[in-house]
Amino acid sequence: MPTVIQVENLSKSYQLGVIGTGTLTNDLKLWWAKARGKPNPLLRIGESDHGNRSGETIWALKDVSFEVEQGEILGIIGRNGAGKSTLLKILSRITAPTSGKVHIKGRIASLLEVGTGFHPELTGRENIYLNGAILGMKKTEIARKFDEIVAFSGVETYIDTPVKRYSSGMYVRLAFAVAAHLDPEILMIDEVLAVGDAQFQKKCLGKMDDVAHKDGRTIIFVSHNMGMINSLCNRGIFLDAGVAVLDGLVLEAINRYYNNGMNSPFALDYSHFASQPGDDYATLLAGCIEDDNGNAVGEVNISASFFVKMKYELRKDVPISPYANFHVYNPQGQVVFVTGSNRQLPVNKAGIYEATCAIPGNLLNNDTYSIGLALTFTHNGIHVSFFEQNALSVTIRDIIEETLEERRSGYSGAVPGAVRPMLKWEVNKIS
Repeated sequence: MPTVIQVENLSKSYQLGVIGTGTLTNDLKLWWAKARGKPNPLLRIGESDHGNRSGETIWALKDVSFEVEQGEILGIIGRNGAGKSTLLKILSRITAPTSGKVHIKGRIASLLEVGTGFHPELTGRENIYLNGAILGMKKTEIARKFDEIVAFSGVETYIDTPVKRYSSGMYVRLAFAVAAHLDPEILMIDEVLAVGDAQFQKKCLGKMDDVAHKDGRTIIFVSHNMGMINSLCNRGIFLDAGVAVLDGLVLEAINRYYNNGMNSPFALDYSHFASQPGDDYATLLAGCIEDDNGNAVGEVNISASFFVKMKYELRKDVPISPYANFHVYNPQGQVVFVTGSNRQLPVNKAGIYEATCAIPGNLLNNDTYSIGLALTFTHNGIHVSFFEQNALSVTIRDIIEETLEERRSGYSGAVPGAVRPMLKWEVNKIS
């Protein structure tokens, strides 16, 4: 497939603080005071000079390079402040880069924030035509797609109402419908879909999948919802502090995201760090996910069991045994289950301990799960020594298709839910 987006050594820097005072007179006063080594003459009595931070810059993006082929669905993930939105704004020609080059072939539609390209005083109908014109569409083209756009958005009743009266969810519905239906070659979507309800999000995912695979258009998708990223994208880029740390399969990017770019997604080791998570009572030393053979793994067959291990140190004797516990989360951040050790075990003396929990096969569904490691005490209330929420991650999938078919009795579709246990069933004829 031809390359439609080529990014070469892209960087973007911002200068912190206020640049300029707003008037030439005040700028000259401030410059003259600085030249004489005097304090800022524009400050009020008792006010500190925190706004003057000239020369201090941050790099929102640093030497980012990648290519996107036609029809590809690329997911860009990272923590807040990683540079995701800045990257999309540069690709959408909203912001200019500090250095580097971007080559784009095709018409772009961007949905970067609620109401992008909408005028609040215009009605929904008028904004559809306005947005289409911005995208370079002819009036006849927009009119041909108009009914389809309105039907998809679900705001038919309010289509002749000024959009300033729309809720944020209605804004997103209409904005996405316009962006997806007006035939852009490249569609860029930021976190805005999180505003919509679950039913509309599912509808959007289906539409984006159709746009990419049936129409051959390209999608760049930014989200903190790893379930959406995993179900829609086949490739992912993990950004950390403006740097493209990983560019590869979407599951690899998700695993890196869950582990915050440190250690590996299924084995971490704090023992050589200057400090470890914890307090005066206990600290976390290491954690890992292992298969039946004791190998550290990040991917497990749905029918196979695996082990979650945690090594910690009790720094002193404690009056009651601590409670080692693991928290399992789905990609949406929801708790699937929490499990903990037996509180009656005699493990309250100072020393290094290893807690192991066996997770049976045929329990978790196909997905990527993050696992939090925690140690708590229940003496005179609840005391948490440490809780690393996204310490580890594991991907559950059907590695052997025959097992999948046998388990589902021939059903080959996706099974909903976070868990997919194999339970004992009986069906008997009673008459």
